[in-house]
Formats: sequence, structure tokens, C-alpha cells
Amino acid sequence: MLYEFKSRATGSVVMTQKVAERLLAVIGKLPGETGIITVAQMPQAIAALQAAVAAERAAPGRDEQTEQAEEQAREQGRPIPVSLEQRAWPLIDMLKAALAGGKDITWGV
Repeated sequence: MLYEFKSRATGSVVMTQKVAERLLAVIGKLPGETGIITVAQMPQAIAALQAAVAAERAAPGRDEQTEQAEEQAREQGRPIPVSLEQRAWPLIDMLKAALAGGKDITWGV
């Protein structure tokens, strides 16, 4: 299943179910076929995503682990792992723009 996040203040952001549900959990939203992030909820959602990204970045040995995982992926011909930061930034960007525009974000509608 794909999640398509929409707002009248931005374009759409499409994510796979696994990624979208991880990000929704970070911001305290239940996954499902439909949902909404209201303008009033956006500052907290942005802060939660940014805190999760910062925590991942600050994890002990993260740079070393990341380099090792990337090297193993290259050697085995697998895709290089994608960080939470890379996965979250489109939603963070959308949240900021929707907040500035005063428009909710929905999905599945």
C-alpha cells in the first residue's frame, strides 16, 4: 500500500506503507487508510520528526555503522540503506509549507 499525503498548500508526497507508518508513529498518528494532520498538530509533528532525526544522527558509532552497511550493500549488489533523515525530510518540508499556508495534511482522501 502507498500513502499519499496531500495538502492544499503543497504538492503531494507519496511513501511506501512501511516508511509512512514509521513516520506516522514518530508523530503520534495511527496508521490507516485515511487520516489528517491538522495545522494545530504540525509544530509538534515537525519537532518530533526533527528530534527522531537528531537522535539517529547522534547514535553512538552511527557513522561507522553507516559506512559499514553501505560498503556491505555495495559489495553484495544491494541498494544502499536510506536514513531516517532522508525518508523524513519530504514530510518535514511538507509540514512546514502546510503550516505556513494554514492548510491541513490528509492522506487516503
